[in-house]
Amino acid sequence: MATQTEATHTQTPIYFNLTKPQYQELKQEIDGAIARVMEENIFILHREVEAFEREFASYTGTARCVAVGSGTEAIHLALHGLGVGEGDEVLTVSHTAVATTVAISATGATPVFVDVEPRTFTMDASQLEQRLTPRTKAIVPVHLYGHPVAMELLLDLARRRGLLVVEDAAQAHGAEYCGKKVGTLGNAAAFSFYPTKNLGAYGDGGAIVTDDITLADRLAMLRNYGWETGKRYYSLLKGVNSRLDELQAAILRVKLRHLDEGNQRRRQLAALYGELLEGVPGVVLPVEEEWGHHVYHLYVIRADRRDELQARLRERQIGTQVHYPEPVHRQAAYLAMGYGVGSLPETERACGEIVSLPFYPELPHADARRVAAEIRRFYGV
Repeated sequence: MATQTEATHTQTPIYFNLTKPQYQELKQEIDGAIARVMEENIFILHREVEAFEREFASYTGTARCVAVGSGTEAIHLALHGLGVGEGDEVLTVSHTAVATTVAISATGATPVFVDVEPRTFTMDASQLEQRLTPRTKAIVPVHLYGHPVAMELLLDLARRRGLLVVEDAAQAHGAEYCGKKVGTLGNAAAFSFYPTKNLGAYGDGGAIVTDDITLADRLAMLRNYGWETGKRYYSLLKGVNSRLDELQAAILRVKLRHLDEGNQRRRQLAALYGELLEGVPGVVLPVEEEWGHHVYHLYVIRADRRDELQARLRERQIGTQVHYPEPVHRQAAYLAMGYGVGSLPETERACGEIVSLPFYPELPHADARRVAAEIRRFYGV
């Protein structure tokens, strides 16, 4: 007869994230969308992209959407289209995916890091002013894990100092700040459609949304070699090749119709985790500020003895990840920027304590209960 420990070790694995369950739920719609593109047999900047751009602009409440090749390119092109470039500085955070910094650097500008606040892990806007220099041109706040940045101080500073604001909303499709959807708060906003995002394609993809029609027209040219819109082979601008393809646009149109439902399921799963883990010593649960609508791209806790907890969960066939294990300013590629250990204390503290639990809309609640039970057992409750 197997012991209790042996039985635990032979349980079905709980994966950190799976995209297949969503496909199985939406298979008929997605397969139909793919078939429609294959029948049309035009794959670049055609009807599906145009329709998705209209629909996503409508969803976010913005005037225009320009679909591009990735979320990274969305940030890069938004900044470039607004005139950010060589010699400029852009304020952002180090506690995020390195893609944000990569995009800023791609314009020729210099990223300048601001620390995060400890409750939501998003930009601490109270520290922005002390990081300003005469070269500061823009701010890129990152709506992290599905929670919006506290934008009031940031937007006030931007207005007073004439700074541009490009929201990094790669992890925040459908999130809201004070009742307004993220993406509507700055000059422009960048979204990613990486497969695991709340709105994910089956490959890379991204989009820029804005109310600035002139900017949108410029971005539509920049993403396509700088060609004049509707006129092939004639470049008005020095552009790039960064285009969302028709297949991905068709898939995203299907998934967009189900985004709010998926976000609600994420919120229900987050509430369940919160209920099961409330009061566990050594665990700090994610918060939702009263002014924010959290869409839980990830469910991230602070945990004492984080590495030991991860190892225990791994033994129990439960997948976790850390978003992110090393802040950008402490990574080898960026050490030359000169940020020493302790220069961004909240960012560095977070990287040593956070862990992302298994989380996706279709995660069975029984699996979440098992995850929580193992965490409680680890902490002796």
